[in-house]
Amino acid sequence: MHTNPAFRQTEETVALDFARSRAFGTLCLSTSAAPHLAHVPFLLAGDGRTVDLHLTRSNPIARACREPREVTLAVTGPDGYVSPDWYGLDDQVPTWNYVAVHLSGTLQPLPPEDLPDMLARQTAAFEEFIPGKTPWTMDKMSEETTARFLRMILPFRLQVAQVDSTFKLNQNKPEDARRSAAHHVEEGFGSDLAHLANLMRTPPSGT
Repeated sequence: MHTNPAFRQTEETVALDFARSRAFGTLCLSTSAAPHLAHVPFLLAGDGRTVDLHLTRSNPIARACREPREVTLAVTGPDGYVSPDWYGLDDQVPTWNYVAVHLSGTLQPLPPEDLPDMLARQTAAFEEFIPGKTPWTMDKMSEETTARFLRMILPFRLQVAQVDSTFKLNQNKPEDARRSAAHHVEEGFGSDLAHLANLMRTPPSGT
């Protein structure tokens, strides 16, 4: 990850909390040709040192990681275009604000017998985000469906060695200009713009 140092001062705990709450990212494995990428849900441990995830058996990363391999898990958040007109300042340039966290380390295969517990923990964590419903559990699947499901995927654990993050939220602008842009960005172009606007109004600690 390379960007303006002004946007890389976020405390590691903030970056990890963001990644943990997002719980979905892009897993990247370097190869001699183009890198392999996989889009995966994951569970980040409370201490931020391990990530549990699963891959389909046919996934190129799963096939390549029969032995431990170095990978990066990229977790992205809200993003949006910022028009120079929104700052209330002269002679500005357009930009794109965004949040991204990279978790790099060693991806290692886990024993297949660890898979049911991992899936149960993942499902329980994700179901908690849905208000007003009784959480779904794996025992609602038939034995046949469960067996077929477990045959299709493999468990992995990423040992996190490095955490990098970018919280690009116009911290390099005067506060009034940043807040003015935040007011307008919700009506602009991007993803999860309300969340982005809130982060621009109050950048996380350390940024």
